[in-house]
Amino acid sequence: MMITVDDDYDNDDDDVDTFASKVAAINDEYADSSVGNVTGSNAVNVFLGIGIAWTIAAVYHTAKGDYFKVEAGTLGFSVTIFCACAFVCIITVLIRRVPVIGGELGGPVKIKYATTALLLFLWLFYVMMSSMESYCYIEGF
Repeated sequence: MMITVDDDYDNDDDDVDTFASKVAAINDEYADSSVGNVTGSNAVNVFLGIGIAWTIAAVYHTAKGDYFKVEAGTLGFSVTIFCACAFVCIITVLIRRVPVIGGELGGPVKIKYATTALLLFLWLFYVMMSSMESYCYIEGF
């Protein structure tokens, strides 16, 4: 299924992505298109956003005759925490696909709220742990 958005739509890309994902979630039985849309959109934003900025910085420093050097950070800790949280999210989605629960986007209200609380907790946990490690409150790897 292909979703197109009018080029005259005057708003942020995130709003267009949200709208397209909502339409895909409503029209697709399992919401796979909306997940693919969000994932693809975020990947393009990250790769282009970081890639273009780093390319400009490298060209700028080369033109000035010096080196564009970025000190190695603590990405390993953040990626490990992210992967652990992503694993829990994937398991949660797989559990929610059990027919008794009602699907990824459906089911009893208590299960919806519990899933929302879990996902919100995982996001806050990731941000908190990564921030605390970045600001040296805890030691990373």
